[in-house]
Amino acid sequence: MTSRDFDYRGIDDVIHGRLRLAVMAYLSGAGTADFNELKAKIGGTDGNLSVHIRKLEEAGYVSVEKSFAGRKPQTRLSLTDKGRAAWIAYIGRMEALMRPDAAE
Repeated sequence: MTSRDFDYRGIDDVIHGRLRLAVMAYLSGAGTADFNELKAKIGGTDGNLSVHIRKLEEAGYVSVEKSFAGRKPQTRLSLTDKGRAAWIAYIGRMEALMRPDAAE
């Protein structure tokens, strides 16, 4: 195996942060989730989770829709097509790093 085959620098840093990774993983299975559901599943404070969601949104990986149910704000999140492609690429990269002998 060459050092090029085992290139950890190819890991997507936008996804690789712990909370962002959790958001991507959860949304990849759930499809869509509201903010409170996501917070209950992965933890984090409102502010901390919001910062990580914003970073994913700025990368074009997550779509954020805000609305109101009566007077109560609702925030719904889902993966974009770009986000799903990035997630699949991230998983593929991680698998390649975990099986270095497969590249031989």
